[in-house]
Amino acid sequence: RGEEATQIGSAAALDSGDLVYAQYREAGILLYRGYKLHQFIDQCMGNARGSCKGIQMPIHYGSKDLNYVTISSTVATQMPQAVGSAYAYKRAANEKCVVCYFGDGATSEGDAHAAFNFAATLEVPIIFICRNNGYAISTPSKDQYHSDGIASRGTGYGMMAIRVDGHDLFAVYNANKAARQMAVNENKPILIEVMVDRFGPHSTSDDSSAYRSEEKMRHHAKTIDPIERVRRYMDVRGCWNNEKEKTWRKEATDMVLKELEQCEHIKRASITIMFDNVFEKVEPHLQKQMHELMQHVQQNHEASFLTLLSKYEQSCVPDK
Repeated sequence: RGEEATQIGSAAALDSGDLVYAQYREAGILLYRGYKLHQFIDQCMGNARGSCKGIQMPIHYGSKDLNYVTISSTVATQMPQAVGSAYAYKRAANEKCVVCYFGDGATSEGDAHAAFNFAATLEVPIIFICRNNGYAISTPSKDQYHSDGIASRGTGYGMMAIRVDGHDLFAVYNANKAARQMAVNENKPILIEVMVDRFGPHSTSDDSSAYRSEEKMRHHAKTIDPIERVRRYMDVRGCWNNEKEKTWRKEATDMVLKELEQCEHIKRASITIMFDNVFEKVEPHLQKQMHELMQHVQQNHEASFLTLLSKYEQSCVPDK
């Protein structure tokens, strides 16, 4: 919670052909571009219908059709890659740009500085979008840098820099719209620093109360929640009300539960999927490993992880 406007506001300002290099908090952009709910759930469950079929982490979404490069959790590695794609776009003169998302913690990595420098010197059409929520998981900004945020780094590398309130959907949209025009029309990189607050832990394994005030977090969630701000804006203009919200929340919940139930009955991909798409064809040494793996599974079938997992799933999913 807290970063929704950063995703939707920027997504609305982009062209569908613009290439996105995300980190791991940009699922909203995929949703905006048309990624289906069942595709998200398939990916989380790692079933045979999913695009990654269980060989990626649940949050490592990707879609070639939607110009969204598959996510990698390693911090900042996507940044130089995004610059390379932007350089290719410049050479192709296709009137598109590349958009690269990352957190404030990523800017402490060497890859970020390499990306900024290459983007500036090569003058490529790229928008760097930094979600600055003040923490790199649990490391506060004051322990990362003493400069004035992240925007000043763009200026230092000779890039145009914009700082925007990440809780304001319309401000984020306008900033990204202006940045895209500059990137595409002038072949220039732009750094947008989106100032946001994360209203919850970094992940389910994170206890954020250990490094920040829960009272302050609750206060921010009540006063600057981007979704609540848009809701009030729409309410004042007569295009939203509590009744509509109640109806939509119920419809959304029912839709998620329905898709979840359907996805639960889709089988997992074969364990041999791990050998696919490594090389153009399965090489002899991989064929040998695959044969050894299947022998092991067959010989230890009852005690294998796959069998135990299958039994667990059968106990959880009711018969139809």
